[in-house]
Formats: sequence, C-alpha cells, structure tokens
Amino acid sequence: MDLIVKNGTVVTATDTYQADVAVSNGVVAQIGTELATDGAQVIDATGCYVMPGAIDVHTHLSSPSFGMITVDDFNTGTIAAACGGTTSIVDFCMQAHGQSLADALVEWHAMADGIANIDYGFHSVVTDMNDSVFEELATLPEQGVTSFKLFMAYKYMAMIDDLTLIRSLEQAKKAGALVMVHAENGDAAYWLQKKHIAEGKTETKYHATSRPPRVEAEATGRAIAMAELVGAPIYIVHLSCEEALEEVVRGRLRGVDVLAETCTQYLYAAEEDLDRPDFEGAKFVFTPPPRPAHNHEVLWRALENDTLQAISSDHAPWSFAEQKSRGRNDFTQIPNGGPGIEERVIMTYQGVNEGRLSLNRFVDIVATSPARIFGLYPRKGTIGIGGDADLLVWDPNAEMTITQSELHHAVDYTNYEGMQVRGLPRTVILRGQIIAQEREFVGEPGAGQFLHRGKSGSHTSEAPAGMAAD
Repeated sequence: MDLIVKNGTVVTATDTYQADVAVSNGVVAQIGTELATDGAQVIDATGCYVMPGAIDVHTHLSSPSFGMITVDDFNTGTIAAACGGTTSIVDFCMQAHGQSLADALVEWHAMADGIANIDYGFHSVVTDMNDSVFEELATLPEQGVTSFKLFMAYKYMAMIDDLTLIRSLEQAKKAGALVMVHAENGDAAYWLQKKHIAEGKTETKYHATSRPPRVEAEATGRAIAMAELVGAPIYIVHLSCEEALEEVVRGRLRGVDVLAETCTQYLYAAEEDLDRPDFEGAKFVFTPPPRPAHNHEVLWRALENDTLQAISSDHAPWSFAEQKSRGRNDFTQIPNGGPGIEERVIMTYQGVNEGRLSLNRFVDIVATSPARIFGLYPRKGTIGIGGDADLLVWDPNAEMTITQSELHHAVDYTNYEGMQVRGLPRTVILRGQIIAQEREFVGEPGAGQFLHRGKSGSHTSEAPAGMAAD
C-alpha cells in the first residue's frame, strides 16, 4: 500500500461508518478496520470525516465573454478548487463565432494540459450553431465530451431559438449526450434592459429587475417542454428561484427526465446585495441575479429532497477593480458572474451545521450526483474499491472567517467576506497524492488529468470504473 487514511469516519452519499481507507497505485485498494500499514504513508483522520473528493461541474476558467477573459486560469483556479476540497471540475469549452467545436476543444486542451492541478473535463458551449456544428455534436462523446450547453439568454451573443434547441436535444439523444441549458428568456431580458436604460435606470440594482424570476421560469418551462417533445433528458444550470423550480417539478410530474443544479451564491446572496453602496453591488451581478431572500429556504429544501441534484460554483472570476468597473454607469456592461470555486464546498457544508442537509446528502450534491450525471461515476464521486483515490479528510470542528486574503483564486474579492464558518478540509487527496493540506496547496503542479467521460444523463446512471484518463 502507498497511503492509508486511518481512524476516520467514512461518509458517502449512502453510508456512514468507521473504517480505514488504503490506497495503492492511485486507486482505493482496501476499506476496513485496523488495516496494516506495511510502510505506507499514514494520515490520521481521528475526529474527521473521510469523503470522496468534491466535483464542480460548472466553472469558467480562462473564459472569454463580454470582450474580456476571466482572471483565473487552469493553474490558479484549480489551486483554489483543491484548497476548498474539490478534486475534479468540468469546465466550459466556449465556441467562438465561426469556430468548429473540434477547434475549440483543441484550444481548451492546450489551456489545461500540464497546467491544471486537479482532474478536469469539458462541456462544449455552442454559441454559433450551423449545419456543420450540428453534425459535430454527434462526435463529441467519442472525445470524452458527453454534455454541451446552449443559451436561451444573451440575445445577439449566444441565444438560440426553439428549433435549434429541439434539433440539439434530438441529436444529443442519439449520441448519448446531455443538453445543458441556461434558461432565461433572452428576448424579455433584452427588452427589459433596454427599457431600464431608456428610463435612466442604470444602477446595479436594476440588474435584478431586468431579469426577474418570471423570465427564468418561462424559459425553464419552455426548455423542459422541448425536452418532453423529443423524449430527451435536459439539465438546467444555475437555477435560482422558486418559480423556475416549480417548472422543474411540473416537468418531472409529467415524466420528463429533467435534472437541475443551483449554485452556492443563490443560497446566500439576496437581491438587495445588488444595491450595496460604492458600486459594491457589482460583485453580485451574476446571471440569473440574486433573488429575494425567501428563495434561500426554497433552494435548501430542494437540495435536501433531491428536487435539485447538484450544487456548483459557476465560478466566473471577473475582477472587481478592472473588469466589473466598466459598468459603473450602465449595469448592462458589468460582466456577469462571480468567484466561488474555493468557497463552494465550505459554504454548502454550513447547511449540515444548520440542519438543512444530512451529511450523506451533502456528499451527494457536492460529489456523487455530479459524478453520476456527468459520466464519472463510480471512478469519481464515491469511495469504493477500484475507484480513484480522490479523498477529502474533513474536519467538522475547524473554524475560520472567510476573507479574501485567505483564498487562493486570482480574482480580487469574495462574496462571502467576513462570514464565520465551521467545517473545513484538512487534507485533500487526488489519485492517492496529497494536493492540499490545511487549505494550502502542496500538490505537484500541473498533475491534473483530462477526464474522458462516459455517458451523461440520469443521475442514477453509472459509467465504467475503468474509464481511462487521457
């Protein structure tokens, strides 16, 4: 054996028990009590939980948008992820106008290969659909990319029409891929933005009223209806409000295979944060916007009861001082998005402390269900013999105050500044190698591997344990 984690409480999505976990050649080799060390490196996890490494399936590293590029690349972003307990991400590979999906993937591989510090996969983002790109969709799974994203928002930038959505769902169904949808009515949001600006309503607070809950709910319901017509699964990204959640529930009651995530910021930020003085509200300009605070309880409850399957960061790290500031006189010019790749697991765990989530459900939404949905299970997302030894030794009693100075991302703020938290990662292990200790990165730079994912779809699906990393 190479490494043994001893004396901890193993926690998976379904079980909690006392056991040691032994690692050999990067995979879990034994699970049991009083395992012989035989010269292996020993990690004493007394008083700690031993969980599967967390998986973030919604990040935007080195991502171009709004004529700029997010400030975290695959180096800084994955260091931050590791220090927060995340061992795998699935990032968005953004197609440029006139570009093939294959060429976009070449670019993203070049940005991540030898640079990423944790394991990574890609979703393809389709922003310029044409017949050739449409045919390319069928080839994505053989490249290990089994999900792609479409926008119902951002008119004149990336927004698709209903026919494109229907055809894409049909193609994905044939190819064994999963369509992910940013569900907002782009026409309505565009009209409201123009109306606000014409009326002199340029402050950050109007970001919320230009994209109200009904705009999100309408598009969510329409996307689900299109999936129903085709008989294909669909995944709703960054769901933020009760109205959109109701559409998910209605779809499921009709038998539609609809999956959905929310993001950590929607559990904590509220609409009034957009009206913070001195332009501080720009830090909370993400899309969909933060909602009235009553939605927090709705989303927590939906996470606990599996109405929502996963929690992601939607890490879109735009700098406050240089990038967000371009919208000081016009909220429509503020790049949408915020950081959260390091804070995601910690802030979600506060739901355990507050009695909103069971410990097993916490593991499910930060690791297991994302792995199942996106073709990584059981290699990732659980602790099982033969699976990757991605392990998170979690100290439930460790405390800290979240401050920008304690974080590792490249962006210049955190939306959780000053919050007191309890429960932190002590040791983070990737394929049997310690990559973070006491929230400091200690891993081998650039050791992350590309994840050639299996079929995406239902969160009950399984991919082969022997899936190779490229």
